[in-house]
Amino acid sequence: MSDTGPQDKTEDAPAEALDRGEAADVGGSNDEYEHYEAVVVGCGPGGAAAAATLARNGVETLVLERGVDAGSKNVSGGLIYAEESAPYTIDELFPGFREEAAERPITDYYLHNVAGDRVKTFDITDLHEHDTEWADAVLRRRMDSWLADRVHEMTRETGGGLLTEVRVNGLLREEGEIVGVTCDELDPIRADLVVAADGVNSELARDAGLMDWEEPEQWFQGVKAVVDLPDVNDRFDIASGEGEAHLFSGDLFSDVRGGGFLYTNEDSLSIGTVFHLDSLVTEEAEPHELLDALLTHPLLGEWLDGEYHEREYSAKLVPDSKKVAHRAPHRDRLVLVGDAGGQMQAQGPIIKGMNHAVTAGALAAEAFVEARSRGDPHAAGERYTKRLTDEGVMAKLRPRRYEVASALGENGPASRLTDRLVESAAGRLGIRALSRANGLERLYSSPYLSMMVPDTATPYVTLPTAIAEELGEPVEGTNDVEPPSLADRIGELTYDTDVGNPHIELLDESYEASGAAVTACPVSARDFGGGCYRDEVVQTNGDEERLVSLDTQPCVECGTCAIVADTKWEHPRGGKGVEFREG
Repeated sequence: MSDTGPQDKTEDAPAEALDRGEAADVGGSNDEYEHYEAVVVGCGPGGAAAAATLARNGVETLVLERGVDAGSKNVSGGLIYAEESAPYTIDELFPGFREEAAERPITDYYLHNVAGDRVKTFDITDLHEHDTEWADAVLRRRMDSWLADRVHEMTRETGGGLLTEVRVNGLLREEGEIVGVTCDELDPIRADLVVAADGVNSELARDAGLMDWEEPEQWFQGVKAVVDLPDVNDRFDIASGEGEAHLFSGDLFSDVRGGGFLYTNEDSLSIGTVFHLDSLVTEEAEPHELLDALLTHPLLGEWLDGEYHEREYSAKLVPDSKKVAHRAPHRDRLVLVGDAGGQMQAQGPIIKGMNHAVTAGALAAEAFVEARSRGDPHAAGERYTKRLTDEGVMAKLRPRRYEVASALGENGPASRLTDRLVESAAGRLGIRALSRANGLERLYSSPYLSMMVPDTATPYVTLPTAIAEELGEPVEGTNDVEPPSLADRIGELTYDTDVGNPHIELLDESYEASGAAVTACPVSARDFGGGCYRDEVVQTNGDEERLVSLDTQPCVECGTCAIVADTKWEHPRGGKGVEFREG
């Protein structure tokens, strides 16, 4: 496990700090707090879009980023879309984005149904090209750092700038109204607009009472490995301007609801899994083992060809927008953007988040500019909410057809009946009949149906397994990949451990209250002593008790344990904790 030291901050003048993009103590009493027209918290794509749009309209904008660099705290599966129907796209807001910040265009999409070594593959390119101008594979450290450089240049022109290594820990209130933010490293800052673009674990959204961490079924957990592959073009038989996305479902992941993905980068692969968090907990599945099941499947052998060097292991929570995208993501001067507002579209084989964060960030900024021009800047939140609806964003995030389908199909008896039908002789006959008419491929390529996919085992496990058993062919060849151990994966990550300041407190150490974290945490496992969560049986007055202990040093800050265990969870201080090199 390697350590990195914090950046030098020997100067404390705010203007000089902004010139360097580093934190400084702004000082001042309650009446003298530093004031900016807008404060943007987080410099991912949503925060960058908000800051750029504000700056272009002459709004004095300060951007606060808790990582040592933008992207060092961010993880994504890896695809960013530009939708034809969206009012804003990342390349329109940041010219040169695709050439400078992305990995490669994704031009072909495949869905693999897996049953043992049998695989049936469908080309679902038509589905992904629906309403799509382009889609690129990205790695967050490279992408977000590039965006941050542009954001800092633009916001400096307004009298603001970008500060890194600053953790915004809460909201500043006066007489109960949100008027700014509080920070670990700075005195409180007042603002006419606060943009919470601080990710899925948003402390601002929770402080405002707009989001909570109560229900595991409202979240996904993603785990990813970035794999070195310098000859991507040869391995996939593609040209430099082409790329592929592969999705995997079926019995590969036992009974856990979700699937796997593989995206081609410029000289690497992003390979990962995304599962419903409640299913992970119920099945007591270990995320790193589910990832390894994908990495070692014979289908991947043709691409990895026995050579495997893992650049980085990472994880994050993903909000299920169908359940948690906030319909009115604002309170007082605060607006929520991107994952902080639950704006992550995960509907069957469609997974889109960064593009919606970009749109939301720009719309929030646009709403503030208009509200300010009308002499009522604090009405920005209401205008932002209206724009999300008028521009069709909310219809994508919370489709009405899913609400109808889920009401009918996500109750236990209906789900079990559907599974039994799929597995029956009649169901198998139907699968073969649909295949002869290319009906299955058309069903998988339907944008309308993708927005109705229920969160049950049927679309993720039962149906793909049956399709592969009935229609699949055995995969030829073998896969000799040996993934790193969990200990080695943790050891290769970079941490700046905040000794003496743990950012998670275990409130109830009983296994009943917090034991789910032992298996659900992506850097923990049964009988593994090097992770965050461990369980042990202790003797107390002749009685045995099963308890859970916590060590925050290996934490990858995904937030899983905040939902499945009884904890007090917050982000580490600015610049502390894990630092992702790829993201």
